Amino acid sequence: MILLGNVSGHDFRFHIESWMDVAGQWREGILFPRWAEWANWGFGEPRFVFYPSLSWLAGAAIGSVLPWRMAPAVFIWLTLILAGMSMWRLARDWLSRPYATVAAVLYAVNPYHLVIVYYRSAFGELLAAALLPLLIWAALRATSGEWRRVPPLALTFAGIWLSNAPAAVIATYSLAFLIAIVCALRRSFWPFVQGATGVMAGFALAAFYVVPAAWEQKWIQISQVVSDDLRPSANFVFTRANDPDFVAFNWKVSWVAVGLIALTAIAVLPTWRKRREIHTPWWTLSILAAISVALMLPPSLPLWRLLPRLWFIQFPWRWLDVLGVAFAFLVSAAIAGLRNRVASWSVIALIFVAIGLAGAFMARNANWDSSDISDVAASINSGRGYEGTDEYAPTGCDRDQLPGNPDDEERPTDVSRDPAPRIAKLDPESGDIVPAAGARIHVQAWTSERRNFTADSADALILAVRLVNYPAWRVEVNGRDAEFGTRPETQQILVPVPAGSNRVDVHLRHTKDRIVGGSMSLVSLLFILGFRFSLERKAP
Repeated sequence: MILLGNVSGHDFRFHIESWMDVAGQWREGILFPRWAEWANWGFGEPRFVFYPSLSWLAGAAIGSVLPWRMAPAVFIWLTLILAGMSMWRLARDWLSRPYATVAAVLYAVNPYHLVIVYYRSAFGELLAAALLPLLIWAALRATSGEWRRVPPLALTFAGIWLSNAPAAVIATYSLAFLIAIVCALRRSFWPFVQGATGVMAGFALAAFYVVPAAWEQKWIQISQVVSDDLRPSANFVFTRANDPDFVAFNWKVSWVAVGLIALTAIAVLPTWRKRREIHTPWWTLSILAAISVALMLPPSLPLWRLLPRLWFIQFPWRWLDVLGVAFAFLVSAAIAGLRNRVASWSVIALIFVAIGLAGAFMARNANWDSSDISDVAASINSGRGYEGTDEYAPTGCDRDQLPGNPDDEERPTDVSRDPAPRIAKLDPESGDIVPAAGARIHVQAWTSERRNFTADSADALILAVRLVNYPAWRVEVNGRDAEFGTRPETQQILVPVPAGSNRVDVHLRHTKDRIVGGSMSLVSLLFILGFRFSLERKAP
């Protein structure tokens, strides 16, 4: 990336848009954004309510101190280092230092991570994957009776939920399987108590995101997340039942899956003899690997439809996140079991050469397009905004009908390339949105969470604000709560004002679900700190 610029993967623009939008809101004094101001060509969307916050906070922070063209590569670099450290912590408890290091590097650059980096640009999922080995380590330790590992389990679990929602669902099911496996191995119910304590504390810690995201889903078109090409049933490995572009990419991921499955399966056999030394992680990771493989295959479709929220993972091959942990640990354990040092390091070299060749192939076939960053910056700086997302569009909003889209061929080029006016009016005769001629509009404040302006007119008007409706928006006219309407096809906010001078204030209010979620997170944080302090006081 230093030599060639940035890889523009599937989700690249989505993340860069989010990072730049958040950085802009920080300059406005909004520390924790909820509304993506520039989405949908400046009409906005509640993206930051529903997309977990860690990746866009980290990306915005990096882009605020470094040139934006460097931000994606730095984010990837730091995240892969975190992945290696996380895997090292898991492996070091059962493997010697050199082989724990091998496991760390194997996990950091495992082929599925390279798929995320070079093809998908799924920065949130990459961050969640970096925390996954640490989650498994904390869970194994906590369920073995180490109560002092419950706080790290809760913190890491919350961290994954705050990184990527599909990866969080995978992590939640993986923890459930892990706890069940450990209960069976130890023939005890206590691992469930210890693991469940960490899981519940982690959920509560992330409640400031989880509660609003769950409660407010009814206000957006969330079903679009799993519509058409994005359905799990159309994305099992080696699928043919999808759009040709999806199928072409799916087969690349499928071959990566074949490689990881083969190496993990091969590693299981020699480590079988060492299973007494690495008893709990061997059984746990081997079974989790088998479950991950099974869920990537079409026969598992009934489970995808039956198990709660599993369908929202979208792509079954995302279970390669879990398989990658098993792959790195078991392969390193197998190599550590080789008696001949030359043979062990030869195997290590061979594996890394194979990964290097796979990475070189992906890099060569990636979409290198560094103009994306400058295009997004220009779109925001010009006031035109960027394209939104189907799943975050408020209920009833047809994004394609919103004005300001530069790709709209039905509108004249000179109009479509200009941003939609901040304040327009509704023509009562035609029902069209037209310039607010005859009215004196003065904008006093215009930020992502507040639009404050005055309107002077000799006649009563219906003002059209450059904003789509969402239940969290509140409108006041002349200091009093006002009823407002919306355009049926776009949900653009329409504010009736009487003749004369009027003050209009449109602002994003704190909904009850956000207050409840924030309170739960605060209580959980205090519980975790108190729990940790009490354990330290009891320690000899």
